[in-house]
Amino acid sequence: MSNRTVLSGRRLRRGARVALTCVALFVAVTTAVTPARSEPAFAPGGAIDATYYAAGPWAVAKRTGVDCCSSTGDGYDIWYPRDLGADGRRHPVITWGNGTLAHPGEYAYLLSHLASWGFVVIAVDRTDTGTGVQMLDAVDYLNRANSDPDSVFHDRLDTHAVGAMGHSQGGFGAFNALARGSGAVSTAVTVEMPWSAVCSSLPSVAGQSPCIEPAALTSGSVLLINGSADGASLSTQPLPAELIGPQSMSAYYDSIPTSVPKARAALIGADHNDIQGQPGCTNFACTAGVDGYLGYLTAWFMDRLRGDSIARGAFLAGTGEILHNTHWSDQASTITR
Repeated sequence: MSNRTVLSGRRLRRGARVALTCVALFVAVTTAVTPARSEPAFAPGGAIDATYYAAGPWAVAKRTGVDCCSSTGDGYDIWYPRDLGADGRRHPVITWGNGTLAHPGEYAYLLSHLASWGFVVIAVDRTDTGTGVQMLDAVDYLNRANSDPDSVFHDRLDTHAVGAMGHSQGGFGAFNALARGSGAVSTAVTVEMPWSAVCSSLPSVAGQSPCIEPAALTSGSVLLINGSADGASLSTQPLPAELIGPQSMSAYYDSIPTSVPKARAALIGADHNDIQGQPGCTNFACTAGVDGYLGYLTAWFMDRLRGDSIARGAFLAGTGEILHNTHWSDQASTITR
């Protein structure tokens, strides 16, 4: 796909259809293979990146085909620390949104990595997650499980520490879960979220549109991540958002009110579906693999959901490690606390 931003309304709509088609095609043909990690070629670009790029201290278990159902009848896959609640620990929750036509297993490496750092990660098995409706359903599901004496999650979850993250269309979903969740979600991470022109082509759920309204966000925090080689998720745009709408991460970022802590960065060389990659880049259309994302995505949630001051050092305005890491470009942050 060309990285040129279309200039007229007609060409913009045509470009949106092309982008959506490409995104759907890429996601549809990826695999869900999760090989054991071999010695990776990737080398983290800083101490914080390296800390959270490494697997966390928790052994990971997975539930699939057991937990059901969202308001639209979809089941959940859940990655979680095998020794839930050890030492009296209550685990933060991350609700995940798949990209168009994708399923949770295609993100298994990333989601398992997050669980190894003590998070319970729940992913609705839904291929259109842009509204955030099913992602919020997943949060409700775990809230009920936390109160259920018969659940493995009973009294093991920190239901006041919940984040949302999603890929591509799921990035819209993560943002919408934060904006529409009435406080159920406190932070959102969008990964390769497409230009806003795409959202009108995506289905509504329960009367909710997948289109996001960054300027309407009043609370929480947001991390916007994209790949520099991703033609469907651009870092910058040649014309102001006032003329063509937010068709880039910089425009989304600028539209979020200054009162909301926010950061953005582009992983250099990463394409749209690298977030689905495994070490060694084994999936179709993978150019860099998932490795480059692991450190800072984990650090963001360690900071926002567990109050980890070391992890916060990656994102501090001016001095944050991600702002000076040569693996990343187009960085910005307002994080001060």
